[in-house]
Amino acid sequence: MSAACGCDHDSVPTTGEEFEDSERPWWKDRGVMVPVFSGLAFLAGLVAEWSGAETPALALFWVGLLLGASTFTPGAIRNLFKGKLGIGLLMTISAIGAVILGYVEEAAALAFLYSIAEALEDKAMDRARGGLRALLKLVPETATVLRDGVAEQVQAKDLVVGDVMMVRPGERIATDGLVRSGRSSLDTSAITGESIPVEVEPGDPVSAGAINSAGALEIETTAAGTDNSLTTIVELVEQAQAEKGDRARLADRIARPLVPGVLILAVLVALLGSILGDPDVWITRALVVLVAASPCALAISVPLTVVAAIGAASKFGVIVKSGAAFERFGTVRHVAVDKTGTLTRNEPAVTAVLVVEGITEAQGLAWAAALEQHSTHPLAAAITAAAQDVPLAAEVTEQAGHGIEGTVDGSKITVGSPRWLDAGELGARVEELEMQGMTVVIVHRDGAPVAAIGVRDELRPEVPDVVRTLTDHRVGVTMLTGDNARTARALAAQAGIDDVRAELRPEDKAAAITELSEAGSVAMIGDGINDAPALAAADIGIAMGATGSDAAIESADVAFTGHDLRLIPRAFEHARRGRRIINQNIILSLLIIAALLPLALFGVLGLAAVVLVHEIAEVIVILNGLRAARTPAPRLEG
Repeated sequence: MSAACGCDHDSVPTTGEEFEDSERPWWKDRGVMVPVFSGLAFLAGLVAEWSGAETPALALFWVGLLLGASTFTPGAIRNLFKGKLGIGLLMTISAIGAVILGYVEEAAALAFLYSIAEALEDKAMDRARGGLRALLKLVPETATVLRDGVAEQVQAKDLVVGDVMMVRPGERIATDGLVRSGRSSLDTSAITGESIPVEVEPGDPVSAGAINSAGALEIETTAAGTDNSLTTIVELVEQAQAEKGDRARLADRIARPLVPGVLILAVLVALLGSILGDPDVWITRALVVLVAASPCALAISVPLTVVAAIGAASKFGVIVKSGAAFERFGTVRHVAVDKTGTLTRNEPAVTAVLVVEGITEAQGLAWAAALEQHSTHPLAAAITAAAQDVPLAAEVTEQAGHGIEGTVDGSKITVGSPRWLDAGELGARVEELEMQGMTVVIVHRDGAPVAAIGVRDELRPEVPDVVRTLTDHRVGVTMLTGDNARTARALAAQAGIDDVRAELRPEDKAAAITELSEAGSVAMIGDGINDAPALAAADIGIAMGATGSDAAIESADVAFTGHDLRLIPRAFEHARRGRRIINQNIILSLLIIAALLPLALFGVLGLAAVVLVHEIAEVIVILNGLRAARTPAPRLEG
């Protein structure tokens, strides 16, 4: 249940049992069925009462009352002993007051309505969440360590700083370290989200979980097997989630001063009235004051509004994990966005081909593709996909960390990095491509440079419009990426983003979110494991796409089922509209309490009249809350 009931919507399932609970159908879910049986007992009581069977009706009302109250009263009492006051406590006190005054039917109705509203909200929030610690599976169970020149297998958890690991092609790196010998390219997409591989050579740092794509490497460990960059990500996320879980719901923040205020008022009414007048009259009046101050409309309408709004959001591809997250969603004024896979397609593609005189672009691409089709390098796939009429290559050999060479139509063709192959007369133009954020591959024919191919992970076409829409409505946008600054700035310029922070580690992204949060509520949008700490640290973490990493989805408060960034302004508009409706219901509920209190205090209204006003107010705010079920047009209001 919610914080009002003694539990926490923002808590994250971490055990298999809890995960299974979230998957359980509603008819097997005790949290839903208890309120349902409470409602059935209440309805049966009404039927019995209308039939003239007063005693069975009273018994059924008691059953409905006890079942409904069992879902929130124990939690409210536990929270009271912890010094936490919530809506659940006021609802408990109101029910007790109604029973003392002999209005068991009204108390049963109150308990049923509140318990079913909370149960509906909980069921709407329960989403299957991948285990955060699943990302630790990226670390292999064993590693090959060189000791006295002899290779031996050890448990990855037993690695210590200073060990020398031998990492063969295709293997994952077991912990952080520095390359001591060998050259290769590393696939870090599972860790950083970057689709372009990283070339490494002696002296370069490497991270746990990266896949060695080419040549064998000897790596000197700089972190223990149980204390590396991946375990740091897990700790950062868990810490941020624990801190975020302490944030109370809006209704409970209102209840904190309201609960003690109402209790003090009721006690004063009973004591002073008993001293100055008839004790029976004033004690009864104090109990009516308690019921009058009950935030029935607030307690019922807010969860219902959230359920309606979250259900509507899911229809256009936005999954919100908790009521508290939905309420925070409507306050966001700054968005931090990961680059790869979020702003970009995460699909490297050939975007430019340079050739020397006498050579066509098609020839340059075809020669490169003839060799690259023998490689598993991600850039190779992009080049092969762009070429047509690819000739056959013979005697193909790959030099780890450099490139690939072979024979095509009797000529020796070599394809590789500008750091390995001279660009010749294409040098200046190659630098221009690199300044535009492209990774460039040089093609040599019989030892002479003939072509240069630029590959880049292209920006999603809707990004400039989305950034412009957000900016026009005073929502700031920042790019956070682990990629190099040159590539990041080039893509940010295309997107229209001025604030760019590049070459960030996961902990750096989380720190940047903390800094941005000082100026207001911040949302972080990402899809990779390296985004997990930032997603958890943000006021609202948004995981992009159903194919995002488990860690990103686990850490986020909101998940987009697709990758269309036009969902962002639409989702913000929907959240803000829902928050406005919630605020309207809260204001109406408080106005009703403010009006009923003096009328109850001076005996103008008895309990029956007070309950009737509350029920009318509940109908009004429920109808208002249901407006949140309407899906918005793709527009963001200021």
